[in-house]
Amino acid sequence: MRSLMSTEKARGGAAKEAFSGRTMFIFAAIGSAVGLGNIWRFPYVAFDNGGGAFIIPYLVALLTAGIPLLMLDYAVGHRYRGSAPLSFRRLHPKLETIGWWQLSICVVIAIYYALIIGWAMQYTVFSFSKAWGDDPSSFFMKDYMKVSDTVTIGFDFIWPVFIATAIAWLVLLVVLMMGVQNGIGKLNVVLIPLLVVMFLIMVGMALTLPGAAAGLDALFTPSWSALGDSSVWVAAYGQIFFSLSVGFGIMVTYASYLKPRSDLSGSALVVGFANSSFEILAGIGVFAALGFMATASGTQVADVATSGIGLAFIAFPAIISQAPFGTLIGVLFFGALAFAGFTSLISIVEVIVAGVRDKLGLSRPAAVALVVLPLAAVSLLFFPTTTGLNLLDVVDAFVNNFGIVAAALMSVLLLTSGFTALPTLRDHINSVSSFKLGRTWMIMAGGVTPVILGYILIDQLTQTVAEGYNDMPQWFVNVFGWGMAVGLIVISYLLSKLPWSRRTSEAFTSPAPSVQDAYLDRKALAEQRSLTHYPDTAGRTAALDQDFSLRAIDRGTVVQRTMPWSRTPAGDGAAQQTASAGTATRTSEGELS
Repeated sequence: MRSLMSTEKARGGAAKEAFSGRTMFIFAAIGSAVGLGNIWRFPYVAFDNGGGAFIIPYLVALLTAGIPLLMLDYAVGHRYRGSAPLSFRRLHPKLETIGWWQLSICVVIAIYYALIIGWAMQYTVFSFSKAWGDDPSSFFMKDYMKVSDTVTIGFDFIWPVFIATAIAWLVLLVVLMMGVQNGIGKLNVVLIPLLVVMFLIMVGMALTLPGAAAGLDALFTPSWSALGDSSVWVAAYGQIFFSLSVGFGIMVTYASYLKPRSDLSGSALVVGFANSSFEILAGIGVFAALGFMATASGTQVADVATSGIGLAFIAFPAIISQAPFGTLIGVLFFGALAFAGFTSLISIVEVIVAGVRDKLGLSRPAAVALVVLPLAAVSLLFFPTTTGLNLLDVVDAFVNNFGIVAAALMSVLLLTSGFTALPTLRDHINSVSSFKLGRTWMIMAGGVTPVILGYILIDQLTQTVAEGYNDMPQWFVNVFGWGMAVGLIVISYLLSKLPWSRRTSEAFTSPAPSVQDAYLDRKALAEQRSLTHYPDTAGRTAALDQDFSLRAIDRGTVVQRTMPWSRTPAGDGAAQQTASAGTATRTSEGELS
């Protein structure tokens, strides 16, 4: 039996890497999902949307949209065993643009995400001396980031921030060079348990602070009337969607590194509930600390509660300055923030590396260098500057609200209604998983999810068009907000039209058949034509729990084909056709026996 436990030699000469086991994959997936948003976004979203009552729509959103979408991403990546562009192309050639759209979103996120990791690294050091003094807000905005009064693009570099961001990129370069197993996998196996231990210690210390109970009361006291507010439910679905790393290529890429026989649905349940558990843990720690801050300043928790950059780099430094053992709390908090951000950044950039590697047929070191060095250059050019904070604000809002949401909505609609791929993907999940999926999963992934995503997209779109964005100049928003969001779609379409490198045959072969729609592909079906250059490399039956493409991978019986540009020597054509036919016959017999 052919083994895919570590690497698989692909026909283009590149090695298809893999995680050594399901445990390492789960750690890597949790590392991607547990990011900055879990720590600085969830606590405030829960507080602002019903407190304890928010847990009900939050869990409903997790079960009806988060985990079903996670399973959908796993199915695409695991069945077609490629990067986001390659997996979607193998599913159906017309879907390649979706894969490049997801990859392009990762490019934008990566270039500013490293900056925040640099901040967290520096603030970990600042915690020892409490460098922010008595006014953390003024320190961050004026002394540390030196934010310009003019919203524009400038190149006045803040060298300490520049160096910290460069260090983050350098460490990332080294980890990705080490590969999927030795770099991404092993780092997550170390950092995720360490992150949890650090946060548990910080939460334990926060709970002993005076006023911690007031903070927890503010967070968990239920406002049952909020359950009748549609915006609360939308907030719950939005939080689940953004925190699980679904819809922009990460889980598709990571799932492609799994062994052929890996429990997909079980893994999705573990990752989904682990991510939500960490969010609740973060909420307890953050609001216990905010309760202390409110008590110390003689105000209400609602007056000091905030989220995002304001929570992490303004509110928490103020807490650290006043709290007993503040230095230790600061090191643990900002260290955890740096670890959570870094494991997420690894997954984001790996999406790009995998796509470039598949498209160009490059080795991993070459692909990593080709991706990371330009990304680092752009990141260091635009963001560690006096104008970088305003640019980050606009780019982050638009790439999330009009990039990730729109790409995920389009991919779900196409997989559901456009190419009717859900039955095939459901069968694939059931063929390798212990927890079987049926009609309910298809309704949740193909029915509930697009409705919620569509509502979120339309709501954000109408609000931003009517009110503008955050009092920013219109030209700035048009260029780096709307222009960026639309530009990603155009660039993705153009990338899908570029030819695949002759050094790889990945675009023309597949470990599983494409999904052919009875209406859209009626001509190809009538003529018995494949959607790619070659016939499907494995047979499949529609019966539940049977996917013979996986059996073909395990047994090494995948059909080998020559490249379309390879020339057949004169006189050998008939012999080659006979050999190919014999190979196909043996493959069919092996798969269906």
